[in-house]
Amino acid sequence: MNIKHVALIMDGNGRWARQRGLPRIEGHRNGVKRVNEIIDTAAAVGLQAVTFYTFSIENWNRPMTEVKALMRILDKYLRSEMHRLHDMNIIFRAVGNIEKLPDNIRKLLRDFEELTKNNTGLVLSSALSYGGRAEIINAVKKIIKKGVRAKDVDEEAFESYLYTAGIPDPDLIIRTSGEMRLSNFLLWQSAYSEFYFTETLWPDFGREEFMAAINEYQGRERRFGALPEKAGK
Repeated sequence: MNIKHVALIMDGNGRWARQRGLPRIEGHRNGVKRVNEIIDTAAAVGLQAVTFYTFSIENWNRPMTEVKALMRILDKYLRSEMHRLHDMNIIFRAVGNIEKLPDNIRKLLRDFEELTKNNTGLVLSSALSYGGRAEIINAVKKIIKKGVRAKDVDEEAFESYLYTAGIPDPDLIIRTSGEMRLSNFLLWQSAYSEFYFTETLWPDFGREEFMAAINEYQGRERRFGALPEKAGK
């Protein structure tokens, strides 16, 4: 398999709930079920990494009742799934401005990372309180604070200051619900990513379509700015 890392923008929970006459939060609860299905599939097919856009920096602007409900769902998920995922040899990473999260969530994230740090399997990253622009600015500030000389700043050095340091860039980014934008997700890392957009709402996005996206990716030619292979001969 020539695909190492798939990142997912999980969109459409609210619309899924609205179509069924349910509160928005029910869409989020049903969306969590799909997260486990995708993680299990990613591990089974041998991916090196999978990243979920769980909670963006902009999501803090949502009504506080919804934000609190999302934090409760996250708390419950971490408590219930942490040890199962550890038993799967998964390495967990939380990426983003974690300090903005509630104390209980931060503790669970630290516990999860500590529990799985010596594992050797799939790297599972959850982008929480995450924004791509904020990540880049944060990296620049770290470089300045450390006093790194301008001549020593290249792409490899810069990447070491990102939240995602040590994780390969995503080969494929999947976005559900029909929207066709990155929404401030992995702006640096997605420079040469392939994209898969689907009308399917996240709570309906399961193993079958995930594999269809991977199979479609396998048929694409990634050029990284070069000519097609045949044209170069």
